[in-house]
Amino acid sequence: MLAERRHQLILRALRSGGTATVADLSEQLDVSAATIRRDLLRMEEEGLLTRVHGGAVIEDDPAPFSEAAGAQVAEKDAIAAQAATMIEDGQSVILDSGTTVHQLARHLHGRRLTVITNNLAVYEELGEDEDIDLVLLGGMVIRASRMTDGFMTQDALRQLHADWIFLGACGVRRGGQVMDTTVVEVPARRAMIAAGDKVVLLADKSKFPGTGMVKICDPEELDVLVTDASADEATCTALNEAGVTVIRTAPAPVGG
Repeated sequence: MLAERRHQLILRALRSGGTATVADLSEQLDVSAATIRRDLLRMEEEGLLTRVHGGAVIEDDPAPFSEAAGAQVAEKDAIAAQAATMIEDGQSVILDSGTTVHQLARHLHGRRLTVITNNLAVYEELGEDEDIDLVLLGGMVIRASRMTDGFMTQDALRQLHADWIFLGACGVRRGGQVMDTTVVEVPARRAMIAAGDKVVLLADKSKFPGTGMVKICDPEELDVLVTDASADEATCTALNEAGVTVIRTAPAPVGG
């Protein structure tokens, strides 16, 4: 069994139970304990899990998609509207599983575009729009996050290329590192970054300073950040110094 496939199965086991022992994983995957230990070491280095004595753990899942979609709605919509102006007709875009990215999809109706996504809310939003060529990435359906994920999603992304990739995140650290708290979503987001010419992060002020133990990417891997005007100044400065273009939207109206 290839290491990448083992890593996916290890993440699945951790996601279902929160923790797993080396002995259990060795038995489930029919490989030696030494192989599992090497896998866990590599996966911890990549920020995918935390090793503990005798095994590994994964943090709790964040709020489900429906709950996250109801937060900072005005700010997310302003960010999404600004991001939509960056896209030219005829281009291809990858939209990831974030709620702000879903808002972006609402601003793309009637545009002549190719949209590639693992976001089921994006698929539902654009599914009837005949002007848009829509590519839904295959994989395991993660209902709470309204997305597809797993090795099939990543394999599909390796066959694709897009002009733009629009990412969401759980947080942005002071040094500009883009973080997530959902371990299983990170490999697909990294595959999206590899498939896009320009990488754009959509993040409202609540994502600064960042939380989350899993790194999606370093600031050098981003081209643009679109955020609201009150985003953390120190973090935006760090991103600027790393070569990222920071675009700020106007403040959301009070009570809007």
